[in-house]
Amino acid sequence: MRLSRLNMHEEYIRMRYFRPNTRHQKAKTCIHVCGGIRSRGRERIVDAFGHLTVAFAASRFRLCCEGDSEVLETRELATTGLRTSIVGFGASPLGGVFGEVTQVDADWMVRAAIDSGVNLFDVSPYYGITKAETVLGKALSGIPRDRYILATKVGRYDSASFDFSAERTAASVDESLRRLQTDHIDLIQCHDIEFGSLDQIAEETIPALRKLQEQGKVRYIGITGLPLGIFKFVLDRAKVDTILSYCHYTLYDNSLEQLLPMLNSASVGIISAAPFGMGLLTDRPLPDWHPAPEPLRQACTTARELCERSGVRISQVALQYALANPIISSTLVGMGNRKQVEENIASAATRPDQSLLAELHALFQDVRNLTWSSGRPENNILPLT
Repeated sequence: MRLSRLNMHEEYIRMRYFRPNTRHQKAKTCIHVCGGIRSRGRERIVDAFGHLTVAFAASRFRLCCEGDSEVLETRELATTGLRTSIVGFGASPLGGVFGEVTQVDADWMVRAAIDSGVNLFDVSPYYGITKAETVLGKALSGIPRDRYILATKVGRYDSASFDFSAERTAASVDESLRRLQTDHIDLIQCHDIEFGSLDQIAEETIPALRKLQEQGKVRYIGITGLPLGIFKFVLDRAKVDTILSYCHYTLYDNSLEQLLPMLNSASVGIISAAPFGMGLLTDRPLPDWHPAPEPLRQACTTARELCERSGVRISQVALQYALANPIISSTLVGMGNRKQVEENIASAATRPDQSLLAELHALFQDVRNLTWSSGRPENNILPLT
């Protein structure tokens, strides 16, 4: 029904703006991708969904109609053969963990993201305790499977529930396939492995996923987590296709750069997540549960005020900075409402002010790479080299 309504709206746009024998007859159009219309040298932005802001629609027009053929840049994900959009759709908010998200809003966000060039969607059974997968599966229903890359996870099922056994891993993949309404998962990832035994991950979980790969249920295999040392530990013992690191390529923390040479030499694809530091680099109040130490919180508040004086959102600068590294294939951003989708796509269409960026880097100098512990203590002290 939603596709049908969209087609009806497109037909209305054609009738309204491209009637025969009118001055609009020779206008250039790209309705299917960006909803932009240019007529007689003047841009007229038309929203095919009926809800987009002017900034968002204008960025889509600029990216698609005035730029390259791709709406968003894509990058190779190492040797997987996949090309991921530089902005990835982090679907954890679809589980309602940051506030209620209706299915209607989820449908809109997913379709708007895809029409803007986003092709990587990342989710987990843990987000909303399976709700995010269910909502995302419904939102993607009816969209051609080759238009998106689907990533989900195994191993974490609640805030304190972890099971990386081969048996649970196989069952989890089957459950995710049903919730996501698909016959295969493009990228299956072991979720927050620092909470488990890294030896088990290497010797049991990954081999179990390789069997599922042979069955065609999953295409590629990755690992995720916060402490950077976990990646080298596992990679020294098992072959994986990707890693997902979060909160380590931001305005205040670029420690992921220390791993890039090793990951490149091992042909491991790199996905970064949480470029806003799980809320540190946004205009929203920081939740009470956030683990950031107080000096980092204070520095982020000062940085936000600096950006406000400069007339930009700190989240805009943070995302632009994260996207600028060509070695990182995709940066996942949590998207929980229409405004966030609009702002993230609009941010990707522009580049940060270099003088402002220099000020921010100087501001964060005293807290550079300051982080927090996650998972088992022994998994937080592993060497990076």
